Amino acid sequence: MSINKVILLGNVGKDPEVKHLESNVSVANFPLATSENYTNKSGEKVTTTEWHNIVCWRGLATLAENYIRKGSQIYIDGRIKTRSYDAPDGSKRYVTEIYADTIQLLGKKAEGAPSENGTKSAQTPGVNEPNDHVSYGNDDKEGDDLPF
Repeated sequence: MSINKVILLGNVGKDPEVKHLESNVSVANFPLATSENYTNKSGEKVTTTEWHNIVCWRGLATLAENYIRKGSQIYIDGRIKTRSYDAPDGSKRYVTEIYADTIQLLGKKAEGAPSENGTKSAQTPGVNEPNDHVSYGNDDKEGDDLPF
C-alpha cells in the first residue's frame, strides 16, 4: 500500500491563471507560500518560506477563478505530482506540483469576491469528481488558527 497525500495551509502568491480547455474543462495554477517559524541557536527568530505550485481542475478551477486572489489564506488537501519536460537548451527539467483535491477558503474574503454568510461546505458547480469540494472558512471566528 502507498499513500500520496499533501496538506498545506498558506497564502496565495498571485492570482490564479485559469485556462479553459476542450469540453468545458478548466485548469487553474497558482503559487502557495507556507512558512515555518523557529528560533535558531543564537536566539534569533527565523522564518523560512516554501513555495508550492498548485494545480486545480474542473470545479476547483472555477472556485479558484472566482474566489481565490493573491494574499488569500487557503487550506489545500491534495497529491504530489512531478512531471518533466525538455528545456529549449535540450536539458530535461522537472516540475513538482500539488494537485488539489479539496480547498478551504480561510480568513477574510478577497475584495471583489461574492460574500458568504457564516460557514458553508458545498459541492462546487460543474464538479465531476467526488473529491472536488470546497469549504468556506467562518469569518466570525477570531484567534482560531486551525483550519478544521
